[in-house]
Amino acid sequence: MAATRIIVKNNGSIRVEGDFEIVDETGKSFDLAGRAAIGLCRCGQSANKPFCDGSHARCGFASAIEARALPPMKPQA
Repeated sequence: MAATRIIVKNNGSIRVEGDFEIVDETGKSFDLAGRAAIGLCRCGQSANKPFCDGSHARCGFASAIEARALPPMKPQA
């Protein structure tokens, strides 16, 4: 299977493709029914969280994203 790729879509979802697993905070896996790509909600309006249901288009969600470098990590004390 392909390596995991995560695409943050302008004004939309976070698309996850490849070999991945999605779990809740207790570690229980979501049943993805064999999907190798899914969209995760970024607008907070999906009725099917954490998955995208297209609500971002209806609620006018706007968030343009451009790749950038993160600042260096701070040393752990």
